[in-house]
Amino acid sequence: MPEPIRSPLLREVPHGFFTREGGVSGGIHAGLNAGPGSRDDPAAVAENRRRVAEAMAAGHLVSVAQVHGDTVVRVRGPWEDARPQADAMVTTEAGIALGVLTADCAPVLLAETRAGVVGAAHAGWKGALAGVLEAVVEAMVAEGAQRGRIRAAVGPLISQAAYEVGPDLVERFVDDDPETARFFAGGQGDRAQFDLAGYVLWRLRGAGVEAEWTGHCTYADARRFFSHRRACHAGEPDYGRLVAAIRVPS
Repeated sequence: MPEPIRSPLLREVPHGFFTREGGVSGGIHAGLNAGPGSRDDPAAVAENRRRVAEAMAAGHLVSVAQVHGDTVVRVRGPWEDARPQADAMVTTEAGIALGVLTADCAPVLLAETRAGVVGAAHAGWKGALAGVLEAVVEAMVAEGAQRGRIRAAVGPLISQAAYEVGPDLVERFVDDDPETARFFAGGQGDRAQFDLAGYVLWRLRGAGVEAEWTGHCTYADARRFFSHRRACHAGEPDYGRLVAAIRVPS
């Protein structure tokens, strides 16, 4: 059975940031690759996702076709047709685990236990800048959550030390809000290192949500985590996807 990373902030809620351990995929996808969009054997991905659902004691693991935007969907049951394009989900339905896929971006799991509302968001720099975090909080409030009681855990992502970006990205953020300059540190030449975890936490807290990061870097730990950037640096043709999942307590 896969053993996910859990956050003390969400201790009352079934959740987990799953590593690549405990799966059946092989080769560059070795382990618990949960990404249907990868080039892995579909049967292996299906088995990995079944194991995640079992670990979550959920009848269904539901995910979306992620597009680095700010769309949130309300989940009432497993999809009858193709997965919708979105980057966040909310639900009040028991037995359904919401799952977001990442390989350097930030997986964010949210819960308001008294109202029985949970959410999950995929937040890369594009989605976070576009407002996906505020959007998922608003969607939870629309489902009955009280903003001040929402808790959010940010899982394994690429750390600032490994996340070098160009001046165009720095300019894009600073143009949006000059205060974001503090999330960029000096890199080589005109490059800068981006603190994605810090930025995501800042956006969540600005939305009135208590939030914490687990502190794990996907790039630095190849044994436990998939990383898109590490795969690119190694010249690999594809990469696995980690899954983070949450469900309403029974």
